[in-house]
Amino acid sequence: MSASHNPSFVVTRFAPSPTGFLHIGNARTGLFSWLFARHHGGQALLRVEDTDKARSTQAAIDVILDGLQWLGLDWDGPAHFQSEFEPRHAEVAHQLIERGAAYRCYLTPEELKARRDKAQAERRPFRLVSEWRDRSEAGPEGVPSVIRLKAPREGETVIEDLVQGRVAVANAELDDFVLLRSDGSPTYMLAVVVDDHDMGVTHIIRGDDHLNNAFRQLAIIRAMGWPEPTYAHIPLIHGPDGAKLSKRHGALGVHDYRDMGILPEALFNYLLRLGWGHGDDEIISKDQAIAWFDLDHVGKSPSRFDMKKLESLNAHYIREADNERLAKLVAGQLDLTKADSDMLERAMPELKSRAHDLNQLAEGARFLFAKRPLAIDEGAAALLTADSRPLLRAAHDALGKVAAWEHDRLEEAVRLVAEQADVKLGKLAQPLRAALTGRSTSPGIFDVLVLLGQGESLARIADQMVEPNA
Repeated sequence: MSASHNPSFVVTRFAPSPTGFLHIGNARTGLFSWLFARHHGGQALLRVEDTDKARSTQAAIDVILDGLQWLGLDWDGPAHFQSEFEPRHAEVAHQLIERGAAYRCYLTPEELKARRDKAQAERRPFRLVSEWRDRSEAGPEGVPSVIRLKAPREGETVIEDLVQGRVAVANAELDDFVLLRSDGSPTYMLAVVVDDHDMGVTHIIRGDDHLNNAFRQLAIIRAMGWPEPTYAHIPLIHGPDGAKLSKRHGALGVHDYRDMGILPEALFNYLLRLGWGHGDDEIISKDQAIAWFDLDHVGKSPSRFDMKKLESLNAHYIREADNERLAKLVAGQLDLTKADSDMLERAMPELKSRAHDLNQLAEGARFLFAKRPLAIDEGAAALLTADSRPLLRAAHDALGKVAAWEHDRLEEAVRLVAEQADVKLGKLAQPLRAALTGRSTSPGIFDVLVLLGQGESLARIADQMVEPNA
């Protein structure tokens, strides 16, 4: 890792913990970090904080990396893994002892528990005052020690946060927290600081639930005499009810939204607008986001996740998407032959105008590949009445005589049947749609006829021209 610091060159990092999925809130933090670096022509680095051995499985790591790639976030250089740097973390802990900024503490777990219990009984916050803080002699033989930071006790620590503004905490509130556990493993608090320094990170953009950590981490940075990063703590995402986004609000992981048929560019755009804005612009491309993004326009209040807004954005991006790409994305749900896939692509201009997500798009295309006789849904069955069957027979006869199977010729033939039967076009088009698709809604009826072709269209109409069980 590089340890050079050039204040004019922006380096950000996104540091997810592999807990099984990429949380939607973490994804937005990653997006903001990535955009800030790209906007300033700097570096966006990725560090996987995999020190929790039980939870940091390769499968969990792969889910995060896959989710970021799907969202369109590319990182500079290979991903860093925090567990690789444990020897370096321990080295810094020992350097802090040499600098007089940390100490070996031999308090046992039992002694610590007794002090915590006493503070609780006296209804006061627990602040550790260790008698080992200012002692230089070795501890009792055979008793393991931890390394604690000598937190400052006087004055206050101030952070000029790019989102939160000026935030201060009295140093008396900071405790002598553990840097290195008795088994020699580093704590999260130490590892993060060392990695950020060694990676040359200049701007730390993360959720505001980490704001309290920043004061402790600054104490380590200052004790080491390292350059201080610039902080930007972003408010968390809340559910529609104003509570912190949780499982009861539904989908939490980026992969959940992919499975729901959301396009990556729609989720990118939605997360960007969740807590950040550029005037009244709602539809923002990746290139525009890079050009416009800054931290000045990140709000201080939590933003609320609105599924309807995401669906509306997704519908827009589906309409804008390349037809071949959409056909490939939904073909897997329909088990199609090559000829079927070609038909699906031809049908896409009509199908995509009616879909809010890829699953809806696949469902809307299903009628094209259905086997006869079609399964008729409830809405369609209500349209296939005794009154409609003579109209279907007349339409079948007229369509059978159409020489050029084209939209305008088909519309002309069907309109003529409606006129001759003295009914409005809709009175004929609705049962015709039901016969052709098995549904009461579909793309335009003449587009459906063109897509199905003459032979299949006439056969489907013929299936519905007689009474069931007649």
